Amino acid sequence: MTNEREIEVTVLLPCLNEAETLEICVRKALRSLEECGVVGEVLVSDNGSTDGSQDIAQRAGARVVSAPIRGYGGALLNGIEQARGRYIIMADADDSYALSDLGPFIEALRAGHDVVMGNRFRGGIAAGAMPPLHRYLGNPVLSWLGRALFGLREVRDFHCGMRGFDTERIRALGLCMPGMEFASELVVRAALAGYDIVEVPTTLSPDGRSRPPHLRTWRDGWRHLRFLLVFAPRKTLVRPGTSLALLGLVGVGALTPGPLSLGSVRLDVSTLVYACLMVLVGVQLVLFGGLAEIYGRQERLVPQRATDRWIRLLRLETSVTIGLLLLAAGTAGTVGAVSYWGLDGFGDLNPHDTLRVVLPSATAIALGVVVLFSGLVGSLLTLRPAHLTPTIVRQPGPERERVPSGT
Repeated sequence: MTNEREIEVTVLLPCLNEAETLEICVRKALRSLEECGVVGEVLVSDNGSTDGSQDIAQRAGARVVSAPIRGYGGALLNGIEQARGRYIIMADADDSYALSDLGPFIEALRAGHDVVMGNRFRGGIAAGAMPPLHRYLGNPVLSWLGRALFGLREVRDFHCGMRGFDTERIRALGLCMPGMEFASELVVRAALAGYDIVEVPTTLSPDGRSRPPHLRTWRDGWRHLRFLLVFAPRKTLVRPGTSLALLGLVGVGALTPGPLSLGSVRLDVSTLVYACLMVLVGVQLVLFGGLAEIYGRQERLVPQRATDRWIRLLRLETSVTIGLLLLAAGTAGTVGAVSYWGLDGFGDLNPHDTLRVVLPSATAIALGVVVLFSGLVGSLLTLRPAHLTPTIVRQPGPERERVPSGT
């Protein structure tokens, strides 16, 4: 048997009931490794197959390990931990990816790139290999979002299932998503860590299985989209929220003294209502973005940056101070409005006059409550209990019995 320390490339195949196509995938990968003159292995990370996939893979020449966590990401996470190669090339076990042509991935990895993505649009997509909805909507939209949110200018096929990476560099990221969104997590976390990411052309063939694929278009598409949005709170929440709040504040400041005429357009209390709403919604978006930033940092999902200092506003002491000041301002305005009402004998008032005080006062009270309790939630997110680092038990192998997770 090849010594573990001699292995350069591990071809990783996640597996769940892939009896129809697993053997040919394993044999293609082994043949390609041999043709490239690479010392390698094929590792099948099985997710609980009940169709004999494990025996099929072993007979074909693969090493099989059991994945304790269910899901696409769970199988790949286990495979990455169990891999013996310096590099890993992952692909689906449905005979749709070019496992017979590993050369471009190996060359790019040897050149020093941390992550090598396959690009099916450059390499060629066979007829019937990709549903039109995925080809013309899902992949282009998600790839564009990846470039826009994370600066992945070189990545044009964000969700290609065939990709290679440096084993230790990927382990250092501490990936954790167990589902289909693992594909997005790997690229996003690598981009946030400043890894060198490139693409190489690869081909896509029709799925070789007779059963439907594990991928569910709308469910898994939404999970990918949600992951991308949550991992970029500054661009999706903080910046839009700041713009909205500032625009609302301008409206409140302009309309509180009285009506405002812009040419033939006259803005009055109705517009003031929406200006107050913009302030409230905008501030909430900023606070939600701040909480997302705190969560990402605490869970080590995103790196800490110098520009993150603004989220100190969500410290409990700071948010309580700001919240109480807003509550006091809103209460003062409310007391003033009630006093004015009392002077008029608590009768009918002109809403055009009273609402100019009531609306900003009510908005200030609402903002005070939101800011105060956002600080409380933020402080809860930063509480970390003392506990031992969990361990991951790997399959027996030289010098690899038990290692701390995240190494």
